[in-house]
Amino acid sequence: MATRHEEIADELRRAIDREEYTVGSRLPPETELAAHYGVSRGTVRQAVAALTAEGLIGSRQGARRVVLASRRSQSFAELRSFAQWARAMGREATGHVVSQEYLPATAQDAARLQLREGTRVLHVLRVRGLDGEPVLVERTVYAGWISPAVETIDPDAASVTQLLYESTGLVFAYGEHVIDAVAASAQDAELLGIRRTSPLLRVRRVTTTREGRPVEWSDDRYRSDAVSFSVHNSIDNNALARKTAD
Repeated sequence: MATRHEEIADELRRAIDREEYTVGSRLPPETELAAHYGVSRGTVRQAVAALTAEGLIGSRQGARRVVLASRRSQSFAELRSFAQWARAMGREATGHVVSQEYLPATAQDAARLQLREGTRVLHVLRVRGLDGEPVLVERTVYAGWISPAVETIDPDAASVTQLLYESTGLVFAYGEHVIDAVAASAQDAELLGIRRTSPLLRVRRVTTTREGRPVEWSDDRYRSDAVSFSVHNSIDNNALARKTAD
């Protein structure tokens, strides 16, 4: 059961997400927050400390805290799934499998999934959306050991990550991301409803278990008018974040 300061921290997170407190604005004084929630200033300080540790608000002591970010931006260090990120923004994630088939692992597959070239791996082409609008094409290659579980997932499932956890206990623990820009191919354009050669933001990622066992590698292509990436710098943190485009 959540403690009172955890409940207050979650209410403040939601308020920041709803832009009741916008980036750059100040939170109310501790005395005002304490009166609003009917708790002591110490409880408020604990809640505020949690948001400070997450990088949502500034950490300057002796002054009202400034909102630095919201969960509309997601640090890649959090390793949230697309569906988790969408929910944090109050958006509905959608997904649809266009095709999936087993193919022999290429040299690239073998290097990224740490297996022998020619080993059977599962290739899945999936379109992801926000509130039904297609924004992302995922081309994912799954290692053979997890592929049977992936095959059983509903083609229109919103969160593959969550369903794999529920069915196998798999936790995606580590990820490496390489980001660049590419022109939309004919297939990208058709799936995303954009013109061919339109600019896309590409993220090539490899995800592993806690033990470092590769689970998947993927070539993800985002519509540049729907999703952007930002970097929040501080002396303590330099995190790249994914967010909806302005």
